[in-house]
Formats: sequence, structure tokens, C-alpha cells
Amino acid sequence: MALRSQAWCAYVALCVPLLFPPDGPRSAAGSRLSSDAQSGLLSQYDLQYYLGVRAYFQEEWEKAAEYLEKSIATRQSLLRTRRRCRDECAAAGSDRLHRLDTETGSMWDLWALDWIQRQAECIRFCLGRAVTPAGQLPVSAAIEYEFGTRNPYNFLQFTYYQLGKASKAASAAQTFFVANPSHLEMRNNIEKYRRMGEVTDDAFTDREREPERHWDIHDSALHAEALSDWERAVENWKDCVNVTLQQLEDCRAQCVVSSRTLPENSDSNRGDGVYEKAAALSLSLLACQQSCVSLVATRPGRVSPHEDFLPTQLEHLHTAQFKAGDLRGAMQTLRSLLLFYPSDPGALGNLRLYSASLGRDAELQNAAPSLEISRYVNRSLLEKKLLYFGVENLDFSFSDPDLWTPEDIVPESLRKTWRAEKEMLRERLNEDEREETDDSGFYAGGPVPQVGVTIAMDDRSLNGTNRVVLDGVLSQAECDAMQQLASAATLAGDGYKGRQSPHTPHEKFEGLTVLRALKFSQTGMVNQSDARLLHEVGERARTLLHSYFRSPSALFFSFSHLVCRSAVAGHQEGRLDLSHPVHVDNCILEPETRQCWREAPAFTHRDLSALLYLNEDFEGGEFFFTNKDAKTVTARVKPKCGRLLGFSSGPVNPHGVTAVTSGRRCALALWFTKEKHHRDMEREEAEGLWAADGQSVVKEKTKDGGAAPASSRSGRRQVSAGRSKEVKREIRRDEL
Repeated sequence: MALRSQAWCAYVALCVPLLFPPDGPRSAAGSRLSSDAQSGLLSQYDLQYYLGVRAYFQEEWEKAAEYLEKSIATRQSLLRTRRRCRDECAAAGSDRLHRLDTETGSMWDLWALDWIQRQAECIRFCLGRAVTPAGQLPVSAAIEYEFGTRNPYNFLQFTYYQLGKASKAASAAQTFFVANPSHLEMRNNIEKYRRMGEVTDDAFTDREREPERHWDIHDSALHAEALSDWERAVENWKDCVNVTLQQLEDCRAQCVVSSRTLPENSDSNRGDGVYEKAAALSLSLLACQQSCVSLVATRPGRVSPHEDFLPTQLEHLHTAQFKAGDLRGAMQTLRSLLLFYPSDPGALGNLRLYSASLGRDAELQNAAPSLEISRYVNRSLLEKKLLYFGVENLDFSFSDPDLWTPEDIVPESLRKTWRAEKEMLRERLNEDEREETDDSGFYAGGPVPQVGVTIAMDDRSLNGTNRVVLDGVLSQAECDAMQQLASAATLAGDGYKGRQSPHTPHEKFEGLTVLRALKFSQTGMVNQSDARLLHEVGERARTLLHSYFRSPSALFFSFSHLVCRSAVAGHQEGRLDLSHPVHVDNCILEPETRQCWREAPAFTHRDLSALLYLNEDFEGGEFFFTNKDAKTVTARVKPKCGRLLGFSSGPVNPHGVTAVTSGRRCALALWFTKEKHHRDMEREEAEGLWAADGQSVVKEKTKDGGAAPASSRSGRRQVSAGRSKEVKREIRRDEL
């Protein structure tokens, strides 16, 4: 179970903003919430959250659970209330609207203001019946971020664990983990809950599932397609489209009804009048509503949205309807899709095909697009036209969330920049859709410039692109020396902020960098020759891989790490997990959609990955490649002394490691980059220390500062134990 921090931060390193100082008005806040509860009105969920977090750090577990749950429930109720009030007040002042078409001049302005005021009066009255005045105030961006990342469930998980309520803790853990899938501590916690006898599978539910249920339907539709169950796929895609439209409306309602501050002038010396401020506020509202497209299209735990989310659903629906024999539905969906892309050649070709097949069936020939989709597109186009007018004439900033926006909506003066932005988006989308193309710039099959090294497996035998296994890179004596170094100097949890089991609770992880090995050697803790060997074998691996993959540019070390994984005794029975789950080194793999997102926290600068194995006297620990579904294994590699596995770091090479069920598996993990500014400065610091002691590192520098590959093994040189250096703990991350 992850330990709680002693600071005012959750252990996920998300600091909690303090609404009051630690010794602040506790009694006043408590009495305020008490009076609000008696009134039956929704109170301030940010205040409830603050009280819950404070109780958490004071280890008042019952109180922490109460306030944290109240904050979550209050926020959810507030969002529903806002949507209800917006719907109830949609017709307020509508009797004034007909005058807007007939009145001119100042009278038109008055009738427009009258309509706005009546809408405002209705919404304020509606909210006042359910929410306290304080509860209607806007909350800080920091609090919104906390709830957006589901951090309250992070606190709840540990709180319920302390209270002995394992099932509730498991549910909170699952809810947090869905939105934070790279959070390894929470994944380990979930593993522990699964082993608890009182916790059933039903406990692992996502409590925030309702606002994200379009993703469940989306994945069910994809699954039905994979099974060629076209009738079920049609129903699922219809539901997905409808629920997505509903989620968009829910999001847009928050833009209209939630409390908003008036836009500030970017130029403090400029005094805007009423019309300028009204224009700024209206543009801000429209931009908020447009941003809902990206918010709804972003899967929990992801940073980037699925581009063209709604049109893509219509494409899938159209295909499913056609294969299910529903020509009427396919025709209507196709016409709906053409509202987004009226000149798409594929859609127009299908339309001509339907027209020829349907013959004189006038009813099918004239099938109209979906009314809901038509309204959605027309409204969006009007909003975009106003927003782009503001960008051109009112210094407003707007980022269009859609790829389908027609060019004639954009003012002529903005089109050049707009085209460039759209082209970048399309290129990224095309990269995500490429399944077997490796654009890393590497080309496997080059020479192996070292006597005794043989190619054990290549692209063909590994069923992939830019993959290789080289044997004979190390001698048995060198493997033994490296293992001896690992036994003497590796630190538990090194590279993972001290977490001893970052990938699975059933194994212990230890690591050692070149710099730390050098510093240990200077204190006499390890042999100096072994520390130098750790550096030299990394250079040897770079020489081989640079040549074999025919790298067009220098390869810089991004990070190198001697790592060992040891099976934890008594924790191996019935294991179903992996030593390292399937992942990609330079992007975030999303198996459900078979996409890989080049964004943080992935190490997007990594270009080439490698593992140099040191032993085979353990059970399990087999390396394997998969397809992007993270399930279909395409190749396996069994570790042994001196075996070097290399592959490009991108989305064509998802990989993982099977469970180490007995013994200790050690290897040198290596990552390389073509970008000099991402080189491993820690490694260069070690080389600088050697140089200061008169032991230069034998490397010929290329023009751009990279190291040119040596032609053969270089001898190891003894380093004298000169100055004694303090061993500094470096925080790094291993992703192999």
C-alpha cells in the first residue's frame, strides 16, 4: 500500500491548494456547512474538499471520508442542477424574440437586452432553489484540476483502507486509476485489493463512469465490429452518437450556467466600453462551448482528444448499416456524414453507388440527414463564423477543435495560419492510423562491426520492423562482473523515486546508473574496473546498433540503467500479471483504439531502445513483442548472457516482460536519441569525472557532438581511487 506524504500533497504528487491556511477558520467553515445542510441547499464543494483533505492529513479518517464524499456528491449534483436550469429556462423571454426580426436601432437593442435579462432571471431563480449563494460562486482552476484528474478518489482510496472498508477502497482506487493509468502505485494497490478475500470483482467499478459512458459504448461497438456482429454494431454506434451528442449538450450547459468572471483587458491602458466587454464575454462563451468537442472526445487518462470524433462514429455507423443490409439507414448516415465533409470523394462515391442500386425508390433516394446532426453542424458553423470574426477584428484567441471546418468560414487574412495548423493535425492523425510503417529513420540490416557477434534474430524471425537480437556481445566473465556490480551497488527502486516494486508487487526492482557506479568506485564500495565496464559495454551496444540500424545521424544516450528484477518469495502463487506491462517507449499506447499518443508522460524523444542481458538463471522474465492491441504476441526473446536486443522505440514495437517467478533477472537497459539536447547529461558527468582523474573515455567525437562508433572492443582501464565523492541519489525512470 502506498505511503502517504508528510506534506500537504497527495502521494501522486498533486499538491492540494489550500483554500484556508492550516490554522484557518475551521469552526466557521464547519458551521457554514452545517447550516447549509439544514437548509437542504447545495453548498461549496471546494470547501468540503478542503475540509476532507485537512482531515486526511490529520488522520481523522471518518471525517475525511465524510467530507470527501460530500464534495464529490455536491459537485455532481451541482452539474446536474445547472443542466436542468438551462433546459428549464431555454424558453424564458422567447416572447421577445420575434421582435428582434422587426425592430431596428435602439429598440432592437432594448428587446435583445430584455430577452437576456429574462433568461438570467430565470436561471438565477432556478439555481437559488437548489444552491446556496456561496455554492454558486466559481471555484479556482486548481480545484477544477483536482476533480478533473479525479484526485479526490486518490484520498478516498487510502482513507477507506484505513477504515477497513476494502471494497470501497477498491472502488475509489479503480475510479482514480481509470483517469491515471500510468500511476504505478495505484495499480499495485489494486493488485493488493484483488487478493483480499472480502473484495469481489464487482467492487472494481468506475464511480465516474456515467459522464464517460460514451467510451464504454464506443468500445463495445468496436468489439462488435471485430466479431462481424453488424446488427449489434449498428445499435452500439447509434447509441454512441446519441450519447456523445448528449454529453456535448451537458458540457455546453456548464458554459452557459456556471459562474464566470468577466474577461480582463489584455491591455490595461485600453478602456473597453459596454459593447467591447459584451463581445468579449460572448466570444468567451462560444469558445467554451466549442471546447466541449475536445473535452468529450478525450478519453479518461489521455491528454489529446480523438480527432473528428463524431464524424468518425458516423463513418463506422454507415459501414455497419451497409453490412447489416440497412440501406435506408446507411443512406441517411452517409448524408449526415456529408454535412461534415461535403466534398469527400469516398462518401460521394458511395452515394452514387446507392443511387444506382436503389433505382427508382424515391423515398430512399431522398433520405435526409439526421435532424440532430444537421442542427449540430449548422450551430457549430455559426459559432465558428462569429469566433473567427473575433479573432480577425477583436484580438480574440480561438483554437478550432475540428478538422472538418470548411475553409470559407475562416477569414482570408487567417487562412494561411489556419491551413498550417490543420495540416499538422492531419499529419498526426495519419501517423496514428499507420499500423506497420516505421518512420524512425532506421533501416535494419546493416553490418555488425564486432568479431564474434552474430545475428540470432532479425525482422523476419521477430515478425516486425527494426528489431534485432545479437548474440556474443559480452563474454561470460563480463556478465559475471556486471552481475557482481549489480549485487554490490544497485539500489532498490532506483529510477522510480524509491518505489521497490514499481511495475508489480510480486517483484523487487533495483537499478544503477554509470555515474553512481563511478561514485561508488571512488569510495571503494565497488571495483573501479567494474564501474568502467558498465560504461564501456553501453558504448559497445551503441556501436553495434548504430551500424546495424544504419542510423543516418549520431545516436546519443538518452538514459542507460543496469536493472535487476527479483521474484518476491511467497508472492508467486497464482500470478496473472506481468513483470512489465505492455507499453511503447516513446508514446502512450491505447490498446482499445490501437493508437499511440506522442505526449507526456511518454519519453517522446527516445528513438532506439535496447536490452543487454546478463543472465538466464531465473524463471520467467521473457521479453515479448505484441500488436497495438497489447494482446497478440508477435515474437518472444529469451534472455541469456551477452544477448543484445535492439528495436526502434516507436508504436510499431509494443512490448512487455513476462513475470519473473523465481530468481533474479539482470540486464543493461539502454535508450538512444537523435536529439543532442536530450542526451544523458549524467553519463557525460561521469565521463568528465574520469577525464579529471586522467582516465579519458575513448570516443571519437563527430561534427555534431555525438560519439562515432568504435570498430572493436576497447580494453578496460583501471581507475585509481582518488577523491572521495558523496553518492547522490538521482531520480530517473526506466520504461523497458
